[in-house]
Amino acid sequence: MPEISVLSSREAERDELNAVVEALAKLPRLSRLARYLGEKYFLGEADQLHEYNIATEVFGRSKTTFDAGEDAIARVEAHRLRKKLKEFYENEGKDHPLQLSIPAGSYVPHFTNRIDKLPSHSPDDSPETREQHSDLSPASENALSAGDGKGKNEGPILGSKGQRWLYALLVAAAAVAVLGIYLALHSGATAKDIITGTSPAQPQTASQPVISNSASMPIRIIAGYSGKPRIDSAGAVWDADQYFHNGGIWERSASSIARTSDPLLFEQWRTGDFFYDIPLHPGAYELHLYFVTQDNASDATTTFTVAVNGNQILSGFDVNSDALGENIADERVFRDVSPALDGYLHVAFTSERGAPALNALEVLPGIPHKQTPIRLVTQPASFTDHDGQFWHPDNYYMNGRLSTQRQQIAGSPDPDLFATERYGHFTYAIPVDTRDRYTLVLHFAEFYFGPHASSVGGTGSRVFRVICNGATLLDNFDVYKEAGSLHALSKTFYHLKPTAQGKLNLTFEPIVNNATVSGIEVIDESQ
Repeated sequence: MPEISVLSSREAERDELNAVVEALAKLPRLSRLARYLGEKYFLGEADQLHEYNIATEVFGRSKTTFDAGEDAIARVEAHRLRKKLKEFYENEGKDHPLQLSIPAGSYVPHFTNRIDKLPSHSPDDSPETREQHSDLSPASENALSAGDGKGKNEGPILGSKGQRWLYALLVAAAAVAVLGIYLALHSGATAKDIITGTSPAQPQTASQPVISNSASMPIRIIAGYSGKPRIDSAGAVWDADQYFHNGGIWERSASSIARTSDPLLFEQWRTGDFFYDIPLHPGAYELHLYFVTQDNASDATTTFTVAVNGNQILSGFDVNSDALGENIADERVFRDVSPALDGYLHVAFTSERGAPALNALEVLPGIPHKQTPIRLVTQPASFTDHDGQFWHPDNYYMNGRLSTQRQQIAGSPDPDLFATERYGHFTYAIPVDTRDRYTLVLHFAEFYFGPHASSVGGTGSRVFRVICNGATLLDNFDVYKEAGSLHALSKTFYHLKPTAQGKLNLTFEPIVNNATVSGIEVIDESQ
């Protein structure tokens, strides 16, 4: 077994990239994309890994006419590459100590050291010993090493070169079987007890099965939609409606929607009494539900219930009241969501004083007892910082204006984070799980006032306050006074409690000239 220091070296990363490229040899577009991303990474040019460069340099799009808003080639192929990498490491590459991934919303390769997850071998687990314990025929071994070919059209990626893990599992299974027989003979268990896993002294208990068709992560569904996959502002792929039972489809009339950078999620509903049965591997997940009310909705209160695995998570839920108005996107977040004992996540929508209506549903890999961090950058495109953390394009806002002229900002290892701003009098409603407390980090830069910017004004030229759920976080705040012009400044606030609607409502209120912000982080404080 190689040393950890060797596995984590740049040479090992290059070797793993080469292995992936070789595995994708029959898929030239993906192979070419993987090679390009890896070479840029090794050259220290990760900042050049963005949609325009990939489209023009890898896939031959015109450098003068390419429009990312109309041509999603980079996002689509990156999505395909992520799926193939997942298949590779679930099958032929599962015993690779170093594994390559392309995090969602980013094009920067990420190498993960998996050495501590590999099975260890005892001194008795020599090749000769494994041959003695193996009862597999050569044909069976070849079939296992070929993988299961999950790709619908392109088949398996690459054959495995070793079966050490398989042999170890077989030996362990044999040991468990021997132990079971021993216990049966010494406890009076019958053959039926051994088969069912019960004994006279210990009744059978339910265990959670692993569903063979468990959905791949992440799951993003547009409710009521039946077309081709769609790509949001962060590059995430949303699929047509699936896993549902009952309910009907209701198209939304064309009108603008506030508090979202992705109106494509809110163009139709699934409505009526309906439910979803989503097959999942055991584990903790994060559930996001997306709603919006219809324009000119009735003044009458319309409420419904949402339950997960039979437990209510929303009761008497009124979208209009929750979102504080019509045509306002509303998102609710629930951490620590797990499949039921049958291996399915059951999400049921039931009428109370009106019919339920859902626009989109998202299931993400979760962090036990903690919501995934939220990072927003006031830009129309996503951003990955020097720590590899993904920042979502500006979202959840109402009012204000987004600057279009990028600035060169000093004082941060991530100057691009501070390159633009939302300014004016504006608010954010950031969705969080209601049960926790949160740390809020706000990132600022003075773009206009001061000698290093426009040479106009200085201290006192821009003064504003920031309020969160009614509590003032910053008052008479002057970015230039604290940091000067074109210089990064961050402010951190702890132990913030969300509203009953699961929101951190931020208000940026001008006192002198416009309020401003460049980035927002929300981090769950739960342990």
